[in-house]
Amino acid sequence: MGNCLNSSSAKVDAALSSRSSAVLKVGSKISSSSGPSSMTISTYSGGSSSIESISTPRSEGEILLSPNVKPFSLMELKNATRNFRSDGLLGEGGFGYVFKGWIDEVTHLASKPGFGIPIAVKKLKPEGFQGHKEWLTEVTYLGQLHHPNLVKLIGYCSEGHNRLLVYEYMPKGSLENHLFRRGPQPLPWATRLKVAIGAAKGLAFLHDAKDQIIYRDFKASNILLDADFNAKLSDFGLAKAGPTGDRTHVSTQVMGTHGYAAPEYVATGRLTAKSDVYSFGVVLLELLSGRRAVDKEKVGIEQDLVEWTKPYLGDKRKLFRIMDTRLEGQYPQKGAFTAATLASQCLHTEPKTRPRMSDILVALEELQDGKNVSKDHRMVSSSVPMSPVGHRQRRLTPLASPLPTPRQSSNQVR
Repeated sequence: MGNCLNSSSAKVDAALSSRSSAVLKVGSKISSSSGPSSMTISTYSGGSSSIESISTPRSEGEILLSPNVKPFSLMELKNATRNFRSDGLLGEGGFGYVFKGWIDEVTHLASKPGFGIPIAVKKLKPEGFQGHKEWLTEVTYLGQLHHPNLVKLIGYCSEGHNRLLVYEYMPKGSLENHLFRRGPQPLPWATRLKVAIGAAKGLAFLHDAKDQIIYRDFKASNILLDADFNAKLSDFGLAKAGPTGDRTHVSTQVMGTHGYAAPEYVATGRLTAKSDVYSFGVVLLELLSGRRAVDKEKVGIEQDLVEWTKPYLGDKRKLFRIMDTRLEGQYPQKGAFTAATLASQCLHTEPKTRPRMSDILVALEELQDGKNVSKDHRMVSSSVPMSPVGHRQRRLTPLASPLPTPRQSSNQVR
């Protein structure tokens, strides 16, 4: 069993702040699309952060010697994926390709399809947008972070110019696939809320860790779903250590995905946890509307989801105009308005007034549990006017109980 450990001892800082110049950027620094992502996983190994030394500068060799991840040889991964056969291709993006494979659950040696456990192998293109430092960042964080709403990194390979990452397989693929592709059945309201809660748990874990971590690339394609539609955050290539001491932000090169990145971060390069909160608000809008953050096939203001939805988020009578028509009215009217109000708070232009992820999580869980509900349990009524696409929403029995608008947090950026 070969060890693909790279012998380089180049120092990597706490957040691996020097990013590869090959990453897509806004203007020239922000990726304009979220490319398909259908990879990975996870199991839970603890409810609290175990990353006490993650902010400490470490050599590449030390990072790759982590006991939590296995070094695979290229030949082992070729055997596990049947030489990266095209019929095992799960997805493709700027980073490269993701293939399905099989390994023995105990030995992690390659096994025949259908035997052992399925895995997802991300094989980076040598000329791809995600360079060596992004690959190493992912090993750094996912090699130490353990939470049920983060993907589980099983191992890696660094052999010659080859850079690969091995994850546990996620059978339901990405949230992006379920929201925007017409093949899968539309996600019902309860499942959308479940996904939002799972993703919020992942972000809250990162933000509230002893050494805060800013995810920096929160988007629908990076939210993966297991067989029960539990959401897990994937792709930590752009993750960054949060501010320490009395610092309010981290100054860094602007990277991320157009449409999801917070406007103040794009304008100034000042990164805070509230930048992730903004991105969460965008994804919440995508869950409500079934539309992409940026859609060039739309006309005018409708190309920008945030700008298009602004006039409707605060109006209960008009909210139906932005709701996903594939829901066919099967959502609680007040519950949807509560979620829309929460999204609006996340998208506030002033970062300090955005709620913390822990507060967002509480609000979503209360919405799911039906706590503090009002007496109005009505679904969208058949008397509601036709939506812009001509679909009349039906009166239905409630699927969930609505909540009063969640209280906006007064907590400031850490």
